[in-house]
Amino acid sequence: MIEALKSEEIIKKVGGKFKLTALIQRRLVELVQGSRALVERKRGMTDMEVAIQEILEDKIAIDYEKSRILTPDDILKK
Repeated sequence: MIEALKSEEIIKKVGGKFKLTALIQRRLVELVQGSRALVERKRGMTDMEVAIQEILEDKIAIDYEKSRILTPDDILKK
């Protein structure tokens, strides 16, 4: 298992487990289809690890405005 997924930091950053799963899944499809990694890809790094590292480094995120999904801050205010 990837250690970063054990931390609540990445879940809070995206706004929940389901949003995190959707973001990782969408990015994995892009990477498999040939998109360039937005972080340094170390030897042996899987596409899943790349996607997670991109989230941790704020290289990718959910476009809340375009998708009309509540942001994590909006959820906390309720």
